Amino acid sequence: MNVEWVDDEDSFELHSSKPVLAILTVEDDLQFFRGNRSNFSDLLQTGKELGFITYVLTTSDLNLNKRRVKGFAYSAETKTWHQRMFPLPGIIYNRIPFREDETQPAVRRKLAAIMRHPGIRLFNPKFFDKWSLFEWLKLSKTTKPFIPSTRKLMTPVGLKNMLRKHPYLYLKPISGKAGVGIMTILIQPDKPKPYRLKVQSKKKSITYRCASISNLWSRIKKQSSGEAYIAQQGIELASFHDRRFDLRALVQKNRLGQWDLTGIGARVAGSSSITTHVPRGGCIEDPEKLLVSAFGTEQARRLLVRVKQTAMMIAKQIERGSKFTLGEMSMDLGVDVDGNVWLFEANSKPMKFDEPHIRKKSLERIYHYGLYLNKQKLEKAGGA
Repeated sequence: MNVEWVDDEDSFELHSSKPVLAILTVEDDLQFFRGNRSNFSDLLQTGKELGFITYVLTTSDLNLNKRRVKGFAYSAETKTWHQRMFPLPGIIYNRIPFREDETQPAVRRKLAAIMRHPGIRLFNPKFFDKWSLFEWLKLSKTTKPFIPSTRKLMTPVGLKNMLRKHPYLYLKPISGKAGVGIMTILIQPDKPKPYRLKVQSKKKSITYRCASISNLWSRIKKQSSGEAYIAQQGIELASFHDRRFDLRALVQKNRLGQWDLTGIGARVAGSSSITTHVPRGGCIEDPEKLLVSAFGTEQARRLLVRVKQTAMMIAKQIERGSKFTLGEMSMDLGVDVDGNVWLFEANSKPMKFDEPHIRKKSLERIYHYGLYLNKQKLEKAGGA
């Protein structure tokens, strides 16, 4: 990556009235900083258009005791990144890309220090883990019905008991992302080896057949490589041309600091894939088209309204349960063959939505919420 140093330390003094938002990531020995560069450049361009001073900032470059910090800006003309001095941010948007980076002791200490800083507002301070997520949602009567039955995968006896209630299960890594490591179990009692375990690989799945729970458990342990997993009730999702589909909702806070739906997309599973993730063979579709195909026009409209309402309720409860300041999250929601809505996953670091109308709005809303946080900060300072 081309990075040049631009020596204009005092330029920000001319723009001192502008809100300052930094996109937080971690340093990288080869590329200077980690993260999705095209996403970062889109964010910086949008911030500039909306009147912000905005830049990419690494946790190691963030010195909370200084008025200025080293950050990265992007030049669309030369398609290069350059490093220069920026004012200390008033708002920080956490886009540290990997859990293993976020859990490093130095990074955790810096995030904790940011949250204690009286002049900085940080939103989306950490990744969700699946177990905590479902525990938060179970705390509310309004969101509990949308959660499939979920247990920690601890012992073969616990797995056997769950399979008695649910002959179809999903096994998911607690700290998983983008469908990596997902497995399914289906009991086929008429087969000599009744336990069918499907394991998701890069773009296809591999099937193992096991004669007993102990054999099944051994295979699961081998595939999971010691990682912590949850077992979740399998849901018979609605399908389109015999391929299951689910919905992706993006909810973000608006300029009033309130949760709002930015958009809903849909993903159809690949022909041999456990999940609907595009990197694993899934494809993008129009949600209304899929729901109309499965349920007819009238019920499809009602279902879309219900999905939107559900996404908003879930976002509010996750924020309440987590006690974090959150500005956005994406959700994987499913509609089963009977028209019931289910939540399978929520992500505090949403990936880019490919739908252009959702993408544009999602970039703008980061800064709309930034304006709200900045106004709050100014009002608090004025009140003090």
